[in-house]
Amino acid sequence: MNNAPETITFFERLLPLVVSGEKVITIRDESESHYIPGSIIKVYALETGKYYTDIEILSVETITYDDISAYHAEQEAMALDILKKLIREIYPTEQNLFVIHYRLVEAS
Repeated sequence: MNNAPETITFFERLLPLVVSGEKVITIRDESESHYIPGSIIKVYALETGKYYTDIEILSVETITYDDISAYHAEQEAMALDILKKLIREIYPTEQNLFVIHYRLVEAS
């Protein structure tokens, strides 16, 4: 049986970046790392549960907090210091994280 998640949530303030295609990765902890490359996932707002779009998972890679770089910040469409601060707010003590690469699925 496939236990891969079929949905993902983002903070509402980040959703315009997701929907525009500017934000192409998300960094999550182990509990939110079980996405399968090639799967199509529904995107919802964390705060409201509102549906926004679909994305295709391209890859899931491990990373440590210290290895988060300007490259990741660019893919997140934010400055590196802001990204690292945001990650620390969400995951205050987590060192091992996961970079989930995705792309927007064009509406047919």
